[in-house]
Amino acid sequence: MAVADLTPWRVEGEYLESCNCEAICPCRMIGGLPGGRSTYGECFGLLSWHITDGAAGALALTGLNVALAGRYHDDEPGSPWSIVLYVDERVDAAQQAALESIFLGGAGGERIIRLPWVRKPRLLLDVRPSRIEFDGESVRVEGRAALRATRPVERDDDVRCGIPGYEEPGRELYADELAVHDDPFDYALTGNCAYRSLFHYSS
Repeated sequence: MAVADLTPWRVEGEYLESCNCEAICPCRMIGGLPGGRSTYGECFGLLSWHITDGAAGALALTGLNVALAGRYHDDEPGSPWSIVLYVDERVDAAQQAALESIFLGGAGGERIIRLPWVRKPRLLLDVRPSRIEFDGESVRVEGRAALRATRPVERDDDVRCGIPGYEEPGRELYADELAVHDDPFDYALTGNCAYRSLFHYSS
């Protein structure tokens, strides 16, 4: 699908993520100060978006879910991301192409081009249509990944995340569960960092 067929596009809704870093994730902007290296020098985790209102050209995207499993090393030149993109299995071919183009950066957009797997080198391992369930406190990619985060980090600092955008206020959390068992990722964690906010992306 040509980018022109998707324009104008917009997606907005709820965002939830967790990675292996300790809370508060050192990648965050805290009190207006930019973040830095990941806790352990290697970051891996699950990011997810529930689109409460969205469209790309004439295509409706409202109600759809997207998730991304990724990994990078701070000390690898360019810190390239290795990613698997999960798209809602309910989509048709045109909607899937639109979601891929938006969340992988092909459709452009001011906030999208700042995403680390868009502005940095990346290895796209696969795009996998999946059943994705999202309820605000948790996301489940059926048979592949799960994330649940209900416990807030009790700090007065203003904490922002670059994925939804530093313009968006959000909440730092502790993960009750972060598990990805989907080749090449295989891990299960608890007590690590998580983050919840709204997001607004557009062309």
